[in-house]
Amino acid sequence: MKVKECYKTAEVWDSNQCLDMMCPIEFILELIGTKWSISILRELFRGNQRTHELLEALPGISTKTLTVRLRELEKHGLIHRRVYAEIPPRVEYSLTEKGLELQPILVALKQVGEQWLKDSHCICPLELTP
Repeated sequence: MKVKECYKTAEVWDSNQCLDMMCPIEFILELIGTKWSISILRELFRGNQRTHELLEALPGISTKTLTVRLRELEKHGLIHRRVYAEIPPRVEYSLTEKGLELQPILVALKQVGEQWLKDSHCICPLELTP
């Protein structure tokens, strides 16, 4: 059973139904494993962000892709979208409590990535000086 199927039937499912049909690791990876999702979450750990701030922080992402990913993360309860009644409209995104629970996972990925990059003797493009 896929994540979407578990969410579609969330009102009528036994709490163990999805666990019995899906590996918990695969469940989380389906929620956050799409391209750009982790990068968006990483930026939101810095604090509330507006759409243009996310676009600036994530070079290479299109407006359409950002919008799709933000909607997916919101649908799964990881981020909150707040629309201010202003002209022009202002929209801010922030992490929910559920989204904040991902911080230890992302920190662990960062730490392992740093260690592996250091051990691999590769030159990271971010470390090159112009």
